[in-house]
Amino acid sequence: MPKTIKKVGVLTSGGDSPGMNAAIRSVVRTCAYHNIECIGIYRGYQGMIEGDFKEMGPRSVNNIVNKGGTILKSARSVEFRTPEGRKKAHENLVKAGVDALVVIGGDGSFTGGLIFNSEFGFPVMGIPGTIDNDIYGTSFTLGYDTALNTVVDCIDKIRDTASSHNRLFFVEVMGRDAGHIALNAGIGAGAEEILIPEEDLGLDRLLDSLQKSKASGKSSSIVVIAEGDKIGKNVFELKDYVEANLPEYDVRVSVLGHMQRGGSPSCFDRVLASRLGVKAVESLIEGKSNYMVGLREDKVVLTPLEQAIKGKSEIDRELLRVSDIMST
Repeated sequence: MPKTIKKVGVLTSGGDSPGMNAAIRSVVRTCAYHNIECIGIYRGYQGMIEGDFKEMGPRSVNNIVNKGGTILKSARSVEFRTPEGRKKAHENLVKAGVDALVVIGGDGSFTGGLIFNSEFGFPVMGIPGTIDNDIYGTSFTLGYDTALNTVVDCIDKIRDTASSHNRLFFVEVMGRDAGHIALNAGIGAGAEEILIPEEDLGLDRLLDSLQKSKASGKSSSIVVIAEGDKIGKNVFELKDYVEANLPEYDVRVSVLGHMQRGGSPSCFDRVLASRLGVKAVESLIEGKSNYMVGLREDKVVLTPLEQAIKGKSEIDRELLRVSDIMST
């Protein structure tokens, strides 16, 4: 018989992303709907070790669906990586009467939850929250859509000044070792070239592409670069290389950085967070554990946490072809 769930703990861990607050709200209100108590765990696993808990009800999550970041805060926890730290965390949960955990975060957060479950048999359900969209088992992670819109808006503004001064702009976007943000935002913003870790464009091909753009009459260009791309050691060295080989280009660099992780979540991310939060709590009630809730073909589905951690999110090959055609 599955364990009866009477109280659920919810935490956010790892990097923040727009939509985390909407997911917290969904978890809290789904618990209330099913007459289950809910506690918020502040500062991720570190807060679990320190017993930094707060009872949460439907009214405690008013007016957060539109807010970026996370009201529960997030922190890295070195102590949770030790058996002693996890034992302390488990004792605090038992003392507080918590029966199950909803972990909102990325693969590192899910790894912590999986280890915690293996040691104490504690039910865990994961919700993918990262702008990188690099989690296996879901087409979209929380914050990805919002980050895309932020990046496209920034590139649109950069293009205004690039066109005014006949400049080449290298725009570096986040994504860790995945090129989803760069590829989609690059197409959406009309970039002339897109550099991502999954495809090694190579320096010679990049130079050739830029020369063709110049010859075709383009007076300014935007190149979107994923931070994990390996074509150069970093975007500034790449700038120097292009200037040395194509002196006719006046090159500028814009690193968008953490602005991509902030801001009010898009409608898509708010709806996604609401759907995933409901599924996470109701799956725990049904006795399920060690799963991540995600979206595939517009259906909310469960993926074993181990698969979500070890699997690799694939880049859309059709989008690569579209990108090549659009850069003509």
